[in-house]
Amino acid sequence: MIPEPRAILDVTTEDGAILRLRRHGNLAGPRLLVSHGNGFAIDGYGAFWRHFLPQFEVVAFDMRNHGRNPTAVIATHDYAHMARDIATTRQAAAAEFDAKPTAGVFHSMSAQSSMLAALRGEAFDALVLFDPPNVPPEGDAAREPMLAYLRMLTDWAAARRDFFADPAALADEYAATRAGRAWAAGVHEEVARAVLRPVRCEGWVLACPRAFESSMYAQGIALDLWPRADQFAMPVKLIGGDPERAFPSPTALSNQALARDGGFDYARVPDTSHLLQLEKPDSCASATLEFLAAIGFR
Repeated sequence: MIPEPRAILDVTTEDGAILRLRRHGNLAGPRLLVSHGNGFAIDGYGAFWRHFLPQFEVVAFDMRNHGRNPTAVIATHDYAHMARDIATTRQAAAAEFDAKPTAGVFHSMSAQSSMLAALRGEAFDALVLFDPPNVPPEGDAAREPMLAYLRMLTDWAAARRDFFADPAALADEYAATRAGRAWAAGVHEEVARAVLRPVRCEGWVLACPRAFESSMYAQGIALDLWPRADQFAMPVKLIGGDPERAFPSPTALSNQALARDGGFDYARVPDTSHLLQLEKPDSCASATLEFLAAIGFR
């Protein structure tokens, strides 16, 4: 279960979207900002980030129009605004809670958004990026599988089921999928509770509307984000799914290529896919902690 936060801070962005920050963990430790991938919510990753609570202050937040945040408008549901949101959350946590060393720990869509924020000068002390779904450049063998994957997800999200009698129904749906069968015990229920919100007495709906989710997959196709490690002013660790397993996810292949081309400090988590933090939360947390200790962030 997710512990009760020590503090909650609602931050209003410059365009009026609300981002709800929750402060957890060891308030004497350095700060970790943690967030999630497209269509998910950070409370669903609790089996992963609970490992950090004894040592770090953890500020957990959902990306705009996800999880505990109210839904804004689809016109501002894009990478440009999300990159600014990443910067806004770091700055708001420093202003409200106190200024201290801060690392970002982000997955997928939020990892891409934090890359954009850092490239534009946002001052994190370190970034740990889990499997950002960047599209490789022309000529790379990983490019076409990534494009096909994003097109598939764009169509899937636009047509996915968006109403449920209760979170257990969505948890069962996750568990029945090929990808969901690999999730750790209890994670299906945590994710389902995190991504749904009640509609009066009628049932539960996706907190992130399916049109919003679909739009982000489509935007990822043309994002053109293929940076080098030396473009970042802070240490960056890239942690990907397993490109060496029998049927690797396209994102695992893309991250392997990004690490090679960009010179990133990189690790794969064996026998995992794009949702590696849901599949092997302990291993993903260990890889994060090893990197943070190696750079002296403790």
